[in-house]
Amino acid sequence: MLKFLLVVAFVALAIYLVVRRLQGPGNSGGTRPIQGPTRPIAPDDDEQFLRDLDWRHKHDEGN
Repeated sequence: MLKFLLVVAFVALAIYLVVRRLQGPGNSGGTRPIQGPTRPIAPDDDEQFLRDLDWRHKHDEGN
């Protein structure tokens, strides 16, 4: 009976590890904290884009 329980425990552990590996990193199944966007959503939210646009506009007027 003890051998049977050890085999069942080993099989359960193996299945658990395989499922965890298939889920991949970051898919732990738990809740994640809600995070905001890591980059601007639209071009007009991007300060660098607006600076470049303004620079181009100023330099194109002279030509």
